[in-house]
Amino acid sequence: MAQWAKLQQLQGEALRQVQNVYGEHFPLEVRFVLAQWIEDKPWSEIDPDNHLHDNYAASLCASFIQELEKKASEEDSNFIMKIKLDEAVVYFRDNYSNNPQQLVRVVKHCLQAESKAIQLAENLCVQMANQLQGPSTIHQEISQHLDKLKKKTQETEEELRRMQQEQESFVIQYQESSKRQAQIQQLTNQTNTQTNLEMLTKLQRDKELLDEALRQKASSLVQQRQVLADRHKDTLLQVHSLQTRVLDDELIKWKRNQQLAGNGAVFDNNLDQIQEWCEYLVEIIWQNRQQIKRVEMLCTQLPINSSMGNILEKFHSLNSEITGLLSSLVTSTFVIEKLPPQVMKTNTRFTATVRLLVGGKLNVHMTPPQVKVTIISEAQANSLLKNKVGMTEASGEILNNTGTMEYHHATRQLSVSFRNMQLRKIKRAEKKGTESVMDEKFSLLFQSEFKVGGEELVFRVWTLSLPVVVIVHGNQEPHAWATVTWDNAFAEPVYIPPKMSDSYQGRVPFAVPDKVPWLQMAEVLNMKFRAACGQGLSAENLQYLATKGFRNSQIQDFSNMVITWSQFCKEPLPDRNFTFWEWFYAIMKVTREHLRVLWNDGVIIGFISRRKAEEMLLKRPSGSFLLRFSDSELGGVTIAWVVEDPQQETMDVFMLQPFTSRDFTIRSLADRINDLKHLSYLYPDIPKDQAFGKYYTPYTENQPPSSNGYVKPVLVTHIPGWTGMSSGMDSYPGTPQSSFHPQSPDPSYHDSSSMAGGSDQPMHAGVAVSDMDYDFLNMDLMSGDMEVPVDFSSINVSDLVAYTKRE
Repeated sequence: MAQWAKLQQLQGEALRQVQNVYGEHFPLEVRFVLAQWIEDKPWSEIDPDNHLHDNYAASLCASFIQELEKKASEEDSNFIMKIKLDEAVVYFRDNYSNNPQQLVRVVKHCLQAESKAIQLAENLCVQMANQLQGPSTIHQEISQHLDKLKKKTQETEEELRRMQQEQESFVIQYQESSKRQAQIQQLTNQTNTQTNLEMLTKLQRDKELLDEALRQKASSLVQQRQVLADRHKDTLLQVHSLQTRVLDDELIKWKRNQQLAGNGAVFDNNLDQIQEWCEYLVEIIWQNRQQIKRVEMLCTQLPINSSMGNILEKFHSLNSEITGLLSSLVTSTFVIEKLPPQVMKTNTRFTATVRLLVGGKLNVHMTPPQVKVTIISEAQANSLLKNKVGMTEASGEILNNTGTMEYHHATRQLSVSFRNMQLRKIKRAEKKGTESVMDEKFSLLFQSEFKVGGEELVFRVWTLSLPVVVIVHGNQEPHAWATVTWDNAFAEPVYIPPKMSDSYQGRVPFAVPDKVPWLQMAEVLNMKFRAACGQGLSAENLQYLATKGFRNSQIQDFSNMVITWSQFCKEPLPDRNFTFWEWFYAIMKVTREHLRVLWNDGVIIGFISRRKAEEMLLKRPSGSFLLRFSDSELGGVTIAWVVEDPQQETMDVFMLQPFTSRDFTIRSLADRINDLKHLSYLYPDIPKDQAFGKYYTPYTENQPPSSNGYVKPVLVTHIPGWTGMSSGMDSYPGTPQSSFHPQSPDPSYHDSSSMAGGSDQPMHAGVAVSDMDYDFLNMDLMSGDMEVPVDFSSINVSDLVAYTKRE
């Protein structure tokens, strides 16, 4: 309840901002009574647009309503509070029971708003405490600029009102003057009596006074119109400057950060803040546009010639400029909030969310617009940007590709979530040279059309997703991710001439450099590995990766070198049938899926050459070992250990046949290390059980039968020929002892590189489990149909704990 406690400390504007977030959709009283319960739930980890989270969202919603009912029933001390809570129970059950995702959105939005308000208040307190008057933050600068524009808009509104009153007064006086003129004309046509002459003289004098006043008013009106035109021109210049900053700096930065997040960068999602600025801007633009239109109407109603030029034309020009600003703001704020997957497999469901940041302020939801999604090629994306027209032809077929934008009052967001799209077909371009389908980039095009201002303005909006690579089989995934990773990292924005796009300042689809500095590549690899595995790469790790990437272990300084696309993912590594990226990707995958906690604990050295590992171990006592990633086996992890030969008085280093993901799904690496009793100290001198003990799987001698009546067997890692080096202990408690001479592993189990004398050739290496038929485990080993002893050397299972078969 730490956040709720801090919330109660807020005052002034910060408190009002939080209060504005709550309402009938989520009463503040509910937040109060469920403060602890709400803050204990992992709202940030739930994605309401991910169908995989639907069941958890539904469960959480049901628990939420149940907890609220409980609080309402327990409330006895405050009658008003009890009524409020009872009403809330009914509201939540009616509105969220069948739409739990919306409850998740509402709660997440409220908690985020609270957090921001608390953070701003804390930052302000720190600044006041330290009496710092440093430069304004970007947030403060933009907010101050918006406040100034709002004030200018209010001032021009007052001036327009005064000018309109002045013009109305002019019209009234002009009518009086016309009335005097008619009376003068009438008297002139009558007999020139003394009375008529006196009256005529009086009328002429009154008309002259009226005409003089009219001339002054006309001059004043011209001056007022000119002043208004100048002030609106100044406002438009400032609006354009601020809008450029918000759209071309902040929104483009958000999109770039969103792209880098695809490579694992930390993404500070400030889209809500950008929406707030854009809504402020569109409100100012709309008010100024309405003012300019009113002046145009007034000028049309009362044309006044002026030596300063045609004022009406100036306002026509201003109207055109501000409408252009409005159009640019609307089209630029049609954004993809949740991107589709960048590696997309055919016939696989995927999601995406698009949002119109200014939709709420323009009341677009009054006539909810439809959004259509199509997939287009790189060439089509280039054509789209040049011609600025919607695409009629697609490069594939997407199911469930239309949706209606909805306005969510709680979050003030106009958006549509596509939750069940599926790419059924893809049309590929002709390949050139060494290109493959995994090099080909596509993009999802989101298009819509809507009207604002009583259908006065029609906006056709579209936006492109980040490049996607389409695959049809899982074995294409590594290279596809290479294409996406390179694109995300090195797609620098480029200026496009105005003739191609009036406001677009993005990249040319989908241009990327053919080579990049190694330091940038190292940063990308570190970012990817940290995001996938938790802990990033050390300087030593990156140095080793550089030797692999450049195929040269002699170079010490790679800081000024550049790595090419071919070196990264096209050219196989020396004496290997896989590329640098495939090797790195496989390591990252096995670490993420099976070794994450060990990697984060620092017990895996990993990125180290065979020769370096041997040098390190030869300086340590017998039984010392380390873990390194295999050079020859994709996603392989090998155990290197040192053993003293007492007869020869020498130290030898051995490398165990690499384990892969398949092995770790059967038995974890920690348990395998525990099985191998001749391993004593993790390099340099950490006792094995101290390093890995907390990751061992608990084991008891007498395993009780499971619910199905069977006793579960245990497969144990054993290296034939090394049992005697176990310090007098069995390789695993309770393992039956074999009376047969230990057999060497089946040579066919060794990888191709080992057979060819590669760098990871195992020396007296064993393996936990081979490619055996696991139906073997259902046999009764002691049945009378089998002869004893049985020679198990033909299979690579070292030890098998017997189990009882259910009768």
